[in-house]
Parts: sequence; structure tokens; C-alpha cells
Amino acid sequence: MTTLQQAIEETKIAGNKAFVPYIMAGDGGLETLKPTILKLQQMGVTAIEVGIPFTDPVADGPTIEQAGERALAEGVTLRKVLEALASFKEEIRVPLVVMTYFNPVLAFGLEAFAKACVAGGVKGLIVPDVPLEESEILRDTLNPHGIDIVQLVSLTSPPTRIARIAAASQGFVYAVTVNGITGARTSFANDLSDHFAHLREASNIPVLAGFGISTPEQVVSMGALSDGVIVGSAIVTALHEGNLEKIEALVSASTSFSGCPNIR
Repeated sequence: MTTLQQAIEETKIAGNKAFVPYIMAGDGGLETLKPTILKLQQMGVTAIEVGIPFTDPVADGPTIEQAGERALAEGVTLRKVLEALASFKEEIRVPLVVMTYFNPVLAFGLEAFAKACVAGGVKGLIVPDVPLEESEILRDTLNPHGIDIVQLVSLTSPPTRIARIAAASQGFVYAVTVNGITGARTSFANDLSDHFAHLREASNIPVLAGFGISTPEQVVSMGALSDGVIVGSAIVTALHEGNLEKIEALVSASTSFSGCPNIR
């Protein structure tokens, strides 16, 4: 069991759902990265997804794209983020999952990138523009360094592909809950019960729901279907506005399952 998966499993054993906030590294300046991560882990999050600003994101909605533009304007790069993480690695107690695109990784150099991830305490990697069929290049380089490659599965994936993604994903399966890009939603178009039941049956590792989850009520409803949730745009907005109370309410919602049967 990997460190990332272990953190999620330990949350389940405690009777709660995993809560993974997404942050845009360098939004507000790279000096905000350390206090943001330390504050989130103090709130009790399971892991933290650290987004890397990129000029041409394909999965990001307006909120995260704008946060990326603010970070890029501050001169933030993949290398600078990993160096910043390394500077306070000993204070980080939760697994970090880097979300980036393939071009910055390729420009960095795969082996050099892997070593920089280790130095920064990174335990997982999400690269949304690398499909399952091309992901072996990442696993071959990152896995020997103890870094998981987390795969995304969409609502439109047929059962055979869901099974392949579930088998290949490491740490957790990232279940996308909408057909489209990231961003807060007031509701979800489909009844996702059957989809998540199939996903969890096909997977031997935790399944986390992400995209569109933005309220405590949605954390509860999506958490009831999955092993936990990833919250992005709502966290990015709250950090930008300095609204820590909103983040605390979202995190607290993931503990609403205490006392309920939770282990598959």
C-alpha cells in the first residue's frame, strides 16, 4: 500500500471520508505556498493536490485558470514550486499530489522531475493530458521513486475502460463527476449512484470524486457515493478571498460520516 493510499484508508478506518483540497501553487505569490499547506493540514485534510500554473490548461475551468494566470504573473514555475516544497518538507505531514501537464514535466526532464518530487515530499502525480495508453512513461520513471500516477476516469468511460483505468491507477482513482471542465456547480446533471457503484466494484483502491464539488452539502452527497472528495474551485476562491471559514466548513463535512459503515 502506498503512502497516498494509506492516508485515505486510515481516514476510512476513522469513519470519515477523504478530503483532498486543490490549491494553485503561487496564487498570491510563491511565499503563500508554505502557510497554505500548513494551514490545510492543520484543518485535517487527508492529502493536498498542488496545481502547477500552465499557459494552456485543458481541464481547468475559469476559477482555476485565472488562479494559474495570477501565479504565472508572479513568475511561478514547476521547478520553483518543487524547490519551495523541498524547503519545508520536514513540516509536511500529509501526502502531496502534484497536478500538472506533460509539457512542463518533459521540459524539466523525467528523471530530474522525479528526483525533485522526492525532494519536495510529493507522493502522487496527476497529468490530465496523458491518457492511460501513454501513461507508462510516467509510471516507469516515477514509480521507482515511490510516486503514484493517479488516473482520471470520466462519466462517459465504458465498463471495459473503467476496469482498465481502475487497474492502472495508483493511490486512488480520480472519478470525474461532470462532463466538462472544473468549476463549482449548483447541482449535478445525472444520478451518479450506478456509476460510482461500478467504479468501486472495479477498483481495489479508493475512489475519490472530483470536479464541481463546492458546498458542504455536495461533500456529503458525493462522499456517500465514494471514498472521499477533491474540492478545487471552491478552495481556490476561498483562499483568494481569505475565507478560511468556508474551507473549514468543507473539510468538516467530510467527517459527517462518523459511526457509519464505511469500509468495503
